[in-house]
Amino acid sequence: MKITILAVGTKMPRWVDEAYSDYAKRFGRDIALELKEIKPEKRGGGVTAEKGIAAEHERLIAAIPPRARLVVMDERGKNWTSVKLAEGLKEWMAGGDDVVFIIGGADGLSQELKQRADVLLQLSAMTLPHGMVRVMLAEQIYRAYSILNNHPYHRE
Repeated sequence: MKITILAVGTKMPRWVDEAYSDYAKRFGRDIALELKEIKPEKRGGGVTAEKGIAAEHERLIAAIPPRARLVVMDERGKNWTSVKLAEGLKEWMAGGDDVVFIIGGADGLSQELKQRADVLLQLSAMTLPHGMVRVMLAEQIYRAYSILNNHPYHRE
């Protein structure tokens, strides 16, 4: 199974890259976790938030692999526990599905992309820095993977 995180934003602080990499390398052979950074649209000079979101939408759509489950991160999405994420991961693996998690840019994501999502998922009701979302999402995916493999990383 391949899990891709599409994240709008580039040039993250070193601690973000290091923390993300630490979790990404923990998976076994049955899951590959990949991060694809999507160039954010520059704001200003007549580029409104709406135009920026539209441009980022096109870049995100182009980066989504065919036939992948789409999980869009949104503060208004479902509030799953780590165990519920593990159940989702198990279902997706059983179906042979690859999964794409999408993290939007500073102004968010298009309504079209949110409506297209198989799951609209909340990481937190609070607004979080985009770099931190990458790290927290990678950690939660790893935690879900460890739950499925009875690894002692997760404790109830």
